[in-house]
Amino acid sequence: MRIWILLTAIFLAVAGTWPIRSGGGASPTLNAADSPSVKTTPVPVDVSMHDFMEGVFQGPYRRLKASIAAEPKDNAGWKAIRSESLILAEGGNLLLLRKPEKDAEKWTEYSIASRDAGAEVFKAAKKKDYAAAKKAYQTMIVSCNACHKQFDGGKNQLAP
Repeated sequence: MRIWILLTAIFLAVAGTWPIRSGGGASPTLNAADSPSVKTTPVPVDVSMHDFMEGVFQGPYRRLKASIAAEPKDNAGWKAIRSESLILAEGGNLLLLRKPEKDAEKWTEYSIASRDAGAEVFKAAKKKDYAAAKKAYQTMIVSCNACHKQFDGGKNQLAP
């Protein structure tokens, strides 16, 4: 029985259908689009910037705005601030994938500023430092509004 299994394994390896190939090379049935490096490269979904902003940022912004309106009284309140600020901070990284053709440097600047301010909200909430969280939140809103002013004609200004 062992010899049969060994012969089958050798046959499959030689035929190129065995899932593990000696030498660690890629399977010959993979094309460039299937390679791990191509699959893991971030590719933005093809949607309008309005749909992207509404879909990714609007919900977390509204929930964070409500959560940070007053100092949390319990761990659930702090967790809500941490969660929403982390989502918004990581959203800043997503913005870096969607640079416009015009004024890309300013877009990058605003995206990084929003991301970093969101991260500061998260860090302050982790320490349960309401004053620092609120200050970082306001900084984040200023960055968002500056970007909206330049890239959205001043529309969609956020209220802290």
